[in-house]
Amino acid sequence: MLIRLVVVVSLASLAAIVATLIAKRTRPAPQSSGAWNIPAQLDRRDFARPEAPWLVVLFSSATCEVCASVWERAQVVEGAEVVVQILEAKADVALHQRYRIDAVPLLLIADASGVVRQHFLGPVVAADLWGALADLR
Repeated sequence: MLIRLVVVVSLASLAAIVATLIAKRTRPAPQSSGAWNIPAQLDRRDFARPEAPWLVVLFSSATCEVCASVWERAQVVEGAEVVVQILEAKADVALHQRYRIDAVPLLLIADASGVVRQHFLGPVVAADLWGALADLR
């Protein structure tokens, strides 16, 4: 009787260990935070009209369909105090690498010192862009 009890306890312990190992192997991988690199500071000398009080720069890619619509919306805000520039991933690879851009479209609004005051990652609604600029000015 004692031998049967020892066998049963041993088998139950073994089953628990096997179940734990299987559970560890089948757990899903930890989720990524999904965070993308958003530069906080730009060197205004890297961009057109560094003397302009405001810079709106779009980091884009020729293969990005959304980038084209963001560019259309961004161009509308250009004026005497706002310079708007597009930097395409392959044509402007050095700046994409310098600022570690890892997702497009990325639209940045930077002040005269190059401090990024607002950013939009992904599609941009024109009213949001206009509103951001109005709030910052």
